[in-house]
Amino acid sequence: MSQQPPRRHGTRKPYRRPQKDPVRILAFEALRAVDERDAYANLVLPPLLRKAREGGDFDSRDAALATELVYGSLRRQGTYDAIIAQCVDRPLREVDPPVLDVLTLGAHQLLGTRIPTHAAVSASVELARVVLGDGRAKFVNAVLRKVAAHDLDGWLERVAPDYDEDPEDHLGVVHAHPRWIVSALWDALGGGRAGIEDLLEADNERPEVTLVARPGRSTAEELVAAVGEDSALPGRWSPYAVRLAEGGEPGALDAVREGRAGVQDEGSQLVALALANAPLDGPDRAWLDGCAGPGGKAALLAALAAQRGAALLASEKQPHRARLVARALDGNPGPYQVIAADGTRPAWRPGSFDRVLVDVPCTGLGALRRRPEARWRRRPEDLDGFAPLQRDLLRQALAAVRIGGVAGYATCSPHLAETRAVVDDVIKGRGGPAVDVEFIDARPLMPGVPALGDGPDVQLWPHLHGTDAMYLALLRRTG
Repeated sequence: MSQQPPRRHGTRKPYRRPQKDPVRILAFEALRAVDERDAYANLVLPPLLRKAREGGDFDSRDAALATELVYGSLRRQGTYDAIIAQCVDRPLREVDPPVLDVLTLGAHQLLGTRIPTHAAVSASVELARVVLGDGRAKFVNAVLRKVAAHDLDGWLERVAPDYDEDPEDHLGVVHAHPRWIVSALWDALGGGRAGIEDLLEADNERPEVTLVARPGRSTAEELVAAVGEDSALPGRWSPYAVRLAEGGEPGALDAVREGRAGVQDEGSQLVALALANAPLDGPDRAWLDGCAGPGGKAALLAALAAQRGAALLASEKQPHRARLVARALDGNPGPYQVIAADGTRPAWRPGSFDRVLVDVPCTGLGALRRRPEARWRRRPEDLDGFAPLQRDLLRQALAAVRIGGVAGYATCSPHLAETRAVVDDVIKGRGGPAVDVEFIDARPLMPGVPALGDGPDVQLWPHLHGTDAMYLALLRRTG
């Protein structure tokens, strides 16, 4: 499987809006935005759904179908491209992107949903007729009828390379991940075929919506009661987490609207809690979140700090993201400050903080469940672009923490080049762990969480923990 499906950007072309089937036209519009503008579906789709609801075109079942069509098409894009390529008479790169989007939506309905074959084909052809014209609708009809000749398993037997000859390429086609990502995840995970297949499948599942009750401002019990016990469950690991049943609306809750609670993956909560609960030598008054945008961890840290009489400084380089952080922290009872500052050029004196967290920019390979298009957008060379920044941020975090204090390095990627390699390089650059830095075992700071490895750092996994693949290393300054 190629590292990137053979698509190409196209120019936006005017099309007639259909008089019916607003669900599929909305899904088509979302896929075009992802392709043309490099947008993310989780940012594009909600306003489209909101507008459709306000216009009276959608009910909850329509919204659920549109969401499935968009996310399912994006998650399985590489697999569907391999199948569609067998059903067209030209290289896939020569198929116009809007046509390819319609074909992908059709392929997902045929191979990834329970929509009857005749309905999936006819609805896709009608969509093509309205948005692309009659000529292209005939092309769509011919291609999808070929796609419908086999189910997904039948197609995978035809298009996936043999596992014994090239296991990474086989798994990439079967589980819709670029080959380089399969290889990187397998290296990070270790173990045999079963583990990597479980992980890749978990990446293709729709993640739960998880809330965080910000300590001192709300409780998990309050959120469960507000949502209803039939629609909400306590978190698996975090005492502040609440998992919503499919279709839950976080924005409808008073606690979320008032900022007393928020949407936050449980892995992200665990990272913040581990940093907050790590043992210190000396006082515990000043905390720093050095990469605070968009504000989820900062809001949880600020609430925890307030309960101890500590103050949080939340720093974010990008001003618009700093404003998001300020919004997330608004109403926190304890002392805090939000600034727009570059963590590699700190605006604070060295040794000023007792606890420091840097959740560094990364490839985001740990959150492919939430941003499925990212797997097709990222390249191996992106790692080279992030590497210097990640090391600089960790170096500055260690400079910012006082002797006896704790610095946490976190990233939403399990790629070894973004996790252990960064931490090891920075420590070696200081002369090694025996000089002035020592690891803190992070595993006891995530009580009850299983399968955390050999330590002292921690890697969370979607298939093992139900979280994003967050990584955390905790380091104490000793000199």
